[in-house]
Amino acid sequence: MSNELLISSTQKGDRIALLQNKQLIEYHVEENGNTFTVGDIYLGVVRKVSKGLNAAFVDIGHEKDAFLHYQDLGPNIRSLNKFLKNSQSNKAATHKLNGFKYEPEIEKLGNMTQVLSKGQQVLVQVIKEPISTKGPRLSCELSLAGRYIVLVPFSDAISISKKITSKEERQRLSRLMQSIKPDNFGVIIRTVAEGKDVAELDKDLSNLVQKWEEGFGLLRTARPRDKVIGEMNRVSSMLRDLLNESFDGVSVDSKEIYDEVKNYIRNFAPDKEKIVRLHTGKAKLFEAAGIEKQLKTLFGKSVSLPSGGYLIIEHTEALHVIDVNSGSSANKAEAEDQETTAFNANKEAAREIARQLRLRDMGGIIVIDFIDMKKAENKRLIYEQMKTEMQGERSKFTVLPLSKFGLMQITRQRVRPEMNVITLETCPTCNGTGKISASILVADLIEQNIEFIVGKQNEKGLTVRMHPFLYSYYTKGFFSRQVQWLFRYHTWIKVVEDTSLGVTDFKFINKQGEQIEIS
Repeated sequence: MSNELLISSTQKGDRIALLQNKQLIEYHVEENGNTFTVGDIYLGVVRKVSKGLNAAFVDIGHEKDAFLHYQDLGPNIRSLNKFLKNSQSNKAATHKLNGFKYEPEIEKLGNMTQVLSKGQQVLVQVIKEPISTKGPRLSCELSLAGRYIVLVPFSDAISISKKITSKEERQRLSRLMQSIKPDNFGVIIRTVAEGKDVAELDKDLSNLVQKWEEGFGLLRTARPRDKVIGEMNRVSSMLRDLLNESFDGVSVDSKEIYDEVKNYIRNFAPDKEKIVRLHTGKAKLFEAAGIEKQLKTLFGKSVSLPSGGYLIIEHTEALHVIDVNSGSSANKAEAEDQETTAFNANKEAAREIARQLRLRDMGGIIVIDFIDMKKAENKRLIYEQMKTEMQGERSKFTVLPLSKFGLMQITRQRVRPEMNVITLETCPTCNGTGKISASILVADLIEQNIEFIVGKQNEKGLTVRMHPFLYSYYTKGFFSRQVQWLFRYHTWIKVVEDTSLGVTDFKFINKQGEQIEIS
């Protein structure tokens, strides 16, 4: 299984696509100036304490106050508050916690009013980004994520990923961490740490401790709502969490991001540095890799399945609903009975649904209406298949068996707004009015504009971007229209296909790469 990461830089931000065997399985858009990312640590101010909700609303600079529940305070919140107070008053001379005297732990079923009060400053970490009309969700159990370990201040526990099953390896990692971790810092050992030597783990730990030290330095002079420790950008965090032996390519189309990614990989996986490539082709990166086409086909309300079936995906405020339909696959299965046809369609749908959940980053409650099956064994097999397909998930999830009505319920942790790509397009010819002029005139419009730009203004190095249908019209054949332009204007005019354009849309680009505005 091969994995490839594609990063395309735009004016609004970066688009990130994760491919598995050339299929798109994750898509992210990181907008410029985006704040309140999961993992960011802020110096917040308590705006309100709600006794009924047993929670506090904290101002960290977002237009909506962030939500902090009592259960997310952590047992050592009083110790954290003491550390914050000492840091701001310069009583804490160092970021190290050795010799730090802990305050008593809070009660598990206590009340928020006993811990925080209005106007109090508190150190908080974003655990869920702002979604819809809700502000960020916060926690006071701080943690700093690295490549192999997660550093947890004000704790002494050593936790090991459950995916590391070898008893000997778990004991080895536990002994190593016990010998190198700082006092009063806990660690969570990640799955990728399996088999790593002490030098690699110690380097990762040192980087996290340095990050904590830098945050401590900012904290001493921080003002309310300031970011004290920032999580790395989405590109670096994905590389940190996903990069493994199956990764065989990271392609970027920006020199700045290319250098950033190379430097990041050089620090923790020098042997993987050679997989980073700078895209310099004529076509855009996403266009060349076929991502644009996949985005248009995968984010619609209806998603087709290879055998002829399809999914209908509906979103509501409370939950997501997915309906599985056999479509034309039922007609193809002439020799199969109804039960076998339904089972095969459901099996194929389970694979695509798991991909869709990850691709769209759908969270909360998901209800799936599979095609009705009579046999209990088939229902069990579909349940097992869904659990297997979900194993690649990085978010926490729960899958329940099919009910008597053939419904499956899934809960999936959501920490970021759901990804949505608009696939319904306004008609490029009528602009939504329902009335068009003859579409055959598009060729005449292109010819008229080329005559003006090249023939009269003598523009050299012109490029025309157009829909693939128009591209074929102008380039196919030995004596194509593009060749005819060469004889007419005595200059070569490049024609580039662009699936992001409508069938009657086109753009003229000069040799400096700037779009030529036409009236």
